[in-house]
Amino acid sequence: MYIIQQTIFIFRFRYFFKIIAFFRKKWLIFCGMKIGKGTTIPKIHVTWPHKVSIGMNCILEHDIYLKYDGIWSKDPSIIINDNVFIGSGCEFNIKAKITVGKNCLIASGCRFIDHNHGFSINELMSKQKCSEVAIEIGSDVWIGCNVVILEGVCIGNGAIIAAGAVVTKSIPDYEIWGGIPAKKIKSRK
Repeated sequence: MYIIQQTIFIFRFRYFFKIIAFFRKKWLIFCGMKIGKGTTIPKIHVTWPHKVSIGMNCILEHDIYLKYDGIWSKDPSIIINDNVFIGSGCEFNIKAKITVGKNCLIASGCRFIDHNHGFSINELMSKQKCSEVAIEIGSDVWIGCNVVILEGVCIGNGAIIAAGAVVTKSIPDYEIWGGIPAKKIKSRK
């Protein structure tokens, strides 16, 4: 009985999920998503697969939302480069564009939102035009759990953002930021 249980366990958790991930990757590529070699796709949520480009050897955990909110166009707007880790429950809510550099670590629960509602008192907020400015994340960046990165932010190479921070302005290379709103804690140099 023990051998049967172990065989079922191994098949279920080693091979079954790999088989499902293989077909999921093929389906997303068929739908237009660009996925590099060595990247396995778990259960994720994608609105427009052709707007997403994921590099080689990336590690994605389950329940990542890759949501493109903009008007239909050809080229990718969510660009994730090589060797990037993205934790579970992250949300990319993009209308303009986001670029994630190589070798980045993005912890669970992070949110990337590149647009904002208008707030004029002369008309309803739901009817106002949204502002949208691209987000750019450099290479070798570490973003802690539950960080929110808002429109127009550029994060420099080698930067670290502490867990729970809300990033509203750009961060230079090799600096550590944290808090709400995020402020410089110290430099890595």
